[in-house]
Amino acid sequence: MKEQDMLVERIKNLCREKQMTYSALACASAVPVATIMHILDKSTVNPGVLTIERLCEGFGITLKEFFDSREFNS
Repeated sequence: MKEQDMLVERIKNLCREKQMTYSALACASAVPVATIMHILDKSTVNPGVLTIERLCEGFGITLKEFFDSREFNS
């Protein structure tokens, strides 16, 4: 699985786990919903660590927790 696919799966899985819509994640993280959608549809190739960090803040987790997951450990 490519890194981009792993990133998409992790975001989708966290939204399911935390019962968050993409709009709710956008509000909680201050990342525009359009940016989130571009990450998920893979039109954004490299979202950057600051964007991922802001998404983590929206999820209430650390960057370490984000990347220490089955999506990235396989």
